[in-house]
Amino acid sequence: MILSGHEIRRRLGASISIDPYNEANLNPNSYNLTLHNELMTYEEVVLDMAKSNRVRRITIPPEGLVLGPNQLYLGRTAERTETRGLVPQIEGRSSVGRLGLFVHVTAGFGDVGFCGFWTLEMFAVQPVRIYAGVPICQIFYHEITGSYTEYTSDKYQHNRDIQPSLLFKELNPESERDPQLKLNFGMERSHR
Repeated sequence: MILSGHEIRRRLGASISIDPYNEANLNPNSYNLTLHNELMTYEEVVLDMAKSNRVRRITIPPEGLVLGPNQLYLGRTAERTETRGLVPQIEGRSSVGRLGLFVHVTAGFGDVGFCGFWTLEMFAVQPVRIYAGVPICQIFYHEITGSYTEYTSDKYQHNRDIQPSLLFKELNPESERDPQLKLNFGMERSHR
């Protein structure tokens, strides 16, 4: 079951935290999250899942920033959220989607216990001007049944910034300790 807006408000400070909170952003069954003033783009021509890819930061000026097509932009919400005993999920707002702006390419589903800012994988179908502080997406909450273990990832939990992909930590956990180690994705190495 999805929580109503009234239930979201009722659970603030208990199982839901939205900081900062603005009552005007509360919807019938969701809450609008706003866009922070920084974006991040990858500098690599070919992204490598097994490595940390170089990024650069872009500040959104007061007059807005035009996002071009065929480019992934990572952003984040201005709000930090925390959820206990509920499964959070974000979706793009229909008004934003009607401008051809995808707010999260695939990763709108959160884990029970997630705490931090939401990184947004933004992709524009055609050039579109965006602004910091605009209500960019909406968060809503599912009740969970059965026993569960809260999210405790060392990759994204309690983040304080935009988070580029940290998949390389899963694929090559030894790389942080010894960058000379080669990837072995479960395949046997040939011995001569």
